[in-house]
Amino acid sequence: MGLGIAVPAAAQVEVDVVGGISAPMPIAIPPMPTPAAQGTPAGSTDALGRQVAEVVTNDLRNSGLFKPLGPEQLRAVSMDQVTAPDFPYWGSTGAQALVEGFVRANGDGTLTVGCYLYDVFAKTELARQGFVVSPADWRRGAHKCADTVYTRLTGEGPYFDSRIIYVSETGPKKKRIKRLAIMDQDGANHRFLTNGQSIVLTPRFAPNQQQIVYMSYVNDKPTIYVYNLGSGTQRRLVTTNNLTFAPHVSPDGRWVLFSMAVAGNTDIYRISINGGSPERLTNSPGINTGGSYSPDGSKIVFESDRSGTQQLYVMNADGSNQQRISFGGGRYATPVWSPRGDLIAFTKITGSFRIGVMSASGGNEKILTEAWGDEGPSWSPNGRVLVFFRTAQGSGKADLWSVDLTGVNERRIPTPLDGSDPSWGPLRP
Repeated sequence: MGLGIAVPAAAQVEVDVVGGISAPMPIAIPPMPTPAAQGTPAGSTDALGRQVAEVVTNDLRNSGLFKPLGPEQLRAVSMDQVTAPDFPYWGSTGAQALVEGFVRANGDGTLTVGCYLYDVFAKTELARQGFVVSPADWRRGAHKCADTVYTRLTGEGPYFDSRIIYVSETGPKKKRIKRLAIMDQDGANHRFLTNGQSIVLTPRFAPNQQQIVYMSYVNDKPTIYVYNLGSGTQRRLVTTNNLTFAPHVSPDGRWVLFSMAVAGNTDIYRISINGGSPERLTNSPGINTGGSYSPDGSKIVFESDRSGTQQLYVMNADGSNQQRISFGGGRYATPVWSPRGDLIAFTKITGSFRIGVMSASGGNEKILTEAWGDEGPSWSPNGRVLVFFRTAQGSGKADLWSVDLTGVNERRIPTPLDGSDPSWGPLRP
């Protein structure tokens, strides 16, 4: 399985999951002009035009499917040229697609980011969109423009206008400070959500993106909490003295899967995200954990050592019909179901830790990374990219990385401190 591209005469990236990868598509994204340079709380509109083009450029380059032209091949674009491009010039640069646009300050204090996509060879317009955003959200206008280009040229779903939550780490190995943090998918707009007084682990977004479930050691008692992004408050989800961990929210946002250790056995339970009485879903000797719902909520993938070693299993959402799906060498952990429903990502443990995917019924296993300590995958909203954390051998320090389904396009996501346990949220509304 691979994410391959082919470029026909008309500008179009054809994504298939069978072939290999060919050269990324050359694309021109010149600085965006403004009808009139005006000051805004985020800076002048002419400066924002350059910054928006830079964000669009970085998004498309990071996808691995596009090769943006360098600054030496770009030239200034007038407002008139935004809707009437100089196709002969852009054709001479080798670009097959062209992204032009503008940034305009509106009378009500908002900004409009105009986004136009052209096929340079066919000299035709492929898409146009306008995005009205507050000055503070000018980067979201850029991400939405990049999503417009990506979806029109690949036929795949968008994913640039999304966020990642993770555990920010700092301090010595035996006394790490771990805080919840949130940022845009490209690492921008980073902020900490907790102060580090209590260790936090495994944060996961709720679909509404207003709540985060995670494990915290408040008062040295590890249990699951729900953090409200709007109010900045948290509440305990499960009222028990037993150890609870590995939370994951259902696609409809109503339920939280979690694991609870009782009398030496660990099973998977579900509980309403508003609290209440947990419902036990597994009842097998050993450790059953890491539950993750299918996108339609009908099934759950989880890991269990009931066979003697960690393997992946699938069951119905009510706990019935539990079946093993992994049979390769080594152990399997931290499974997560793709939002497309077709694949399950996991951590493969064979001496080293690596990221892999297999079909939802098992089989077609493909290992995507080859480093020493990769684990904890989480899917992008379109199911084509995975974020995970990589621990450097011997240091105990980890940082965040992403890889697409080709296994070729791998990149580090910048964070202010070390990072682990990432969770990629849905596309922002």
